[in-house]
Amino acid sequence: MNETSPTLVVDLGSLGLDDGGTVLLGLALRGVAPGSCVRVVGTREELAIHGAAWCRARGHRLLTSAGPGLAFVVGTADRARWQHARRAGHASRERDGAIARQADPQWGLAARGALVEAGVAPLAFALSDLDELWTDDVPQLYAQAAAAQWDPNTAIPWDCPLTHPGVVEDAIVQIMTYLVENETAALLVPARFLAQIHPHFREVMQLIAIQCADEARHIEVFTRRACLHSQELGTSSAGGQASLRTLVEEPDFAVAMFLLSVLGEGSFLALLWFLHEYAPDEATRAVCRLAAQDEARHVAFGLGHLARHLGMDPGLRPRLIAAVERRHDALAHTAGLNADVFDALVLVAAGEVAPAEIARGWAAVVELEREMDRGRRRRLARLGFDEDSARALSELHTKNFM
Repeated sequence: MNETSPTLVVDLGSLGLDDGGTVLLGLALRGVAPGSCVRVVGTREELAIHGAAWCRARGHRLLTSAGPGLAFVVGTADRARWQHARRAGHASRERDGAIARQADPQWGLAARGALVEAGVAPLAFALSDLDELWTDDVPQLYAQAAAAQWDPNTAIPWDCPLTHPGVVEDAIVQIMTYLVENETAALLVPARFLAQIHPHFREVMQLIAIQCADEARHIEVFTRRACLHSQELGTSSAGGQASLRTLVEEPDFAVAMFLLSVLGEGSFLALLWFLHEYAPDEATRAVCRLAAQDEARHVAFGLGHLARHLGMDPGLRPRLIAAVERRHDALAHTAGLNADVFDALVLVAAGEVAPAEIARGWAAVVELEREMDRGRRRRLARLGFDEDSARALSELHTKNFM
């Protein structure tokens, strides 16, 4: 091979390699195979000098740098700088293997599908396995979550009239205080794992980030509703805090999401719709409806990725069972649901303090607890637990609901 038989001729015109010529040269070399001969011509006098240095830096073999141009053989060093991570591709059900089963620490923070230059320091993420994180619904759930964000200032009728008795308003304050406490735990649990997710699984990372934003917004609106006509919040029980602490301190992602999303937030969905039904004012009704719509997505993701994980890892099921039993034993000494919260739920369902209405409210709360149990068993059945196991696990779930 010699300079008289180039595979490619690149004319840089008046550009030098120090003011834009490398851009044109790089574009021209795209798709040119190693071993090809390239001739570069142009009018800049220093082109040959700069070109020789450029060839050495890029691993190309210089043939000649005589005159205003140069000729070189394309080397392999420049391409060897890149890790071909394109097998990572884009998330698509139609493309098998579009997402890697195991994300490589060498990809670091690179976008999925990018070519990663060699020499990038490995960045390890504890959650880097497809089967731990993924469900085919993730892209759709993220799109829904992004589209369904709502503004507390405009979505809630904060100026609605309050016509219910003061004792019912006090009950609302107590329930909202309880919801703030639980939503704080529901924010901290996914936030703890967010930074452990390999960015290759960007839809999961984005979905959990929005989940954290959802919970932050719930904390805001529950607090605002509690303080709408009250200077003081309600009570926080030791048993309730002990129950939530077991969630916040759980180090295993699958177990934490099982306890939070499948059992806890699933039960909270029933609670929020209960409050929506019996809410004494439009602000409370709107707060509970909008929060329930967000929580439904959280539960859907929990069920989706755990179903996949259980299908791939036979050892996960006994871990989940053991976690429920361990949590039950750890909370056996506690009183369960804050008595003030239970009484507040009765008052809200009753609407007033007459004996007949209180009896009706009590029956409604008891039925709420039954519906929570039925919902937990349905979700456990979706994860493949048999009827007896689902019943036993649901009965062991904390009386604090979350």
